[in-house]
This record gives sequence, C-alpha cells and structure tokens, in this order.
Amino acid sequence: MDITSPIPKNARGRFYHLDCAPGELAPYILTCGDPDRAQRIARRLTRVDMRRKNREFLTYTGIYQNIPVSVMATGIGAPASAIAIVEAANCVTPVTFIRLGTCGALQRDIEVGDLVITESVRRDENTTHSYAPADFVPHAAPAIVAALTQAAGNLKTPYHVGLTCTTADFYAGQGRTAPGFPHPDPGYVEALSQSGVLNLEMEMSAYLTLAAVSTYPIRAGGACLVLNNRITGQGLTGAYARRRVERRLIDVGLQALAILAATDQQEQKF
Repeated sequence: MDITSPIPKNARGRFYHLDCAPGELAPYILTCGDPDRAQRIARRLTRVDMRRKNREFLTYTGIYQNIPVSVMATGIGAPASAIAIVEAANCVTPVTFIRLGTCGALQRDIEVGDLVITESVRRDENTTHSYAPADFVPHAAPAIVAALTQAAGNLKTPYHVGLTCTTADFYAGQGRTAPGFPHPDPGYVEALSQSGVLNLEMEMSAYLTLAAVSTYPIRAGGACLVLNNRITGQGLTGAYARRRVERRLIDVGLQALAILAATDQQEQKF
C-alpha cells in the first residue's frame, strides 16, 4: 500500500477504497448506497466489463445502449460518498454522478413510490463542511434535473422537484426517537416540512457540494424513491412492493442517462 500520495493506493496500484484506477470508470456514474440495488442496476446494462468490490464499495463498469457507464454502491452516509466521489473523479474526468437513492418524504402530497428529484440541498451533515462553508447551498446540475424530470414524465412516474435535506444519521439525525435514545428536538421533522423541504436522505449533499467546489469538471444530481412519508405515517411494507417501486427509480435513472448522453453528444461536451 502506498500512503504517501494524496490519494492512497493499494498493493495493486488502485485507489485504496474503490479499488479502481484511472481508465477503469466511465464518464457517467450511477450511484446508490445499497449494493443490492447496484447489482440490480448493473443487470440492466448491455454488458459489464469490470466488477470491483472492496469494503462497502461495489463498482461495475460497462455499456448501456452504447453509453459507457459505471454503477457504484457506496454504503450509507455522506462520509463514504465523499470518499467515492474524490477517488472516482481522479479516475475519470469530466464525470457525471447521478444518485438513485431512497428517502422519506416531508410533504403531505408526496406518496410512497413517488420520486423526489433534488434541485438543491440542505446540508444537515458535517462531512461537506470540510469542503465548503456551512451556509453554502449546493444545487444539482440543471441538465441532470431536466433529464430526470423528462424521464419521469415519459414513464408516467409521479415525481416532485425541490429541496432535499441530507442528514448525518438515520435515527435522531432524522427526527426519530428510538427506544433508549430520546431526541433533543421533537419538532425537528415538522420544522423541516414547514420550511419546504421535500425529503430526508443521507448522501445527496456530498455529490452536489463536492461537484460545486471541485476544480475538476463534475456534474451531480439525482432522484430518490420515497419509501415512507414522515408527516402522514404512510410507509411501504413488503419486499415485493419495495422491489416493484424500485424498478421505477431504476427505469427513470437509466432513461435520464440516455437523455443526458444524447444531449451531451449533440453539444459535444462531457
């Protein structure tokens, strides 16, 4: 292992966490936290040329409809996502990250199974504070928002576009009072809802913030599948039901990728 370089490398000369090296990732990267979802996305590719697994990181590189694409699972939370972004962006640039995650909704009109497409993000985690001032509000790349919106419309998938809140924790960090762990602010979730936040999740701010501050050409954005509504109490139960609605997310993500790649080719960028 080489720990002397700015990005440590393993014994194979690849970046330490992803176990990937320059030339092994595609310029379009679909990301998620869940390695099982990454596997399901990878099964939709036309072909897979590379598979790497190290710790919580699982990466595939292949082709989808003649588009070079990588699919990457990063585990839970902004810290792991930031590691993946830094290492991936040093493997390939320009690079586009599209997060396909899950979330809890904070508005009454958002149903379980809907998608929330992030336009901007509230950073209620501390990882990105190492990269940008606490008052910085990052925005998703407009082209990614447009591609996801168009894809959702084409597929008649219910969606909402707006403000996402990324948290550092699943329990108290998202206003839950777990047995044995009282919450210091019982009104946290309601206050977020009243301020216009659409959803809670745990990774999006890492993508948007690091893309904004990087000196590399990086675009980032994404959509999250609503698994529960924290205001109404509506929730999705059962593995079959979850898998069925997850297909909506994957379908929209792949069609958005195709839309974005076609636009990029026409404009001869990325």
